[in-house]
Amino acid sequence: MKKSQINPLPKYFDRYINLIEDVELDEAMGNSLGELANFDWDKCRQLGLNAYTLGKWAAPDILQHLLDWERIMTYRALGFARGAFNKAPGHDENLLAKNAGASVRSIADLTAEMTALRHSTRLFFGSLNDSQLQQSGICWESEMSALALAFTILGHQRHHFVILQERYFPLLQS
Repeated sequence: MKKSQINPLPKYFDRYINLIEDVELDEAMGNSLGELANFDWDKCRQLGLNAYTLGKWAAPDILQHLLDWERIMTYRALGFARGAFNKAPGHDENLLAKNAGASVRSIADLTAEMTALRHSTRLFFGSLNDSQLQQSGICWESEMSALALAFTILGHQRHHFVILQERYFPLLQS
């Protein structure tokens, strides 16, 4: 199914979904794996634990956040697609970040896990039929289908990659 088949387009999460092209989900997953492979991880390594301003996460924290988010959104999609629940449990991203220990992990370790997880996520969503992809529930304040959750995962990655490029990488030039 394509992004344009998401109905309804969930408020708040649409900002991530709209970052992804209107292609079949499996193609979008493949594209995201390409983005993972081609991202400038050397610059992330060079950043170390620096953030662009006080109170913001360092690059390892952002990557761990992407991992946590993907797992949470995939679990929500599983629950909706299988009819296990229709209201997704919430989460506190700052509490997760505080307790993740990302600062002691290498960028190489985090990116290897991100790639493995994306392959697993792709296989999971590929196992769902159209009816399951259209099953929906409530995330935060929005009705979302499993399909919307899949495209949210991909757009969320792209969103944070742009933040790294625009706000963090310039720190290396000063």
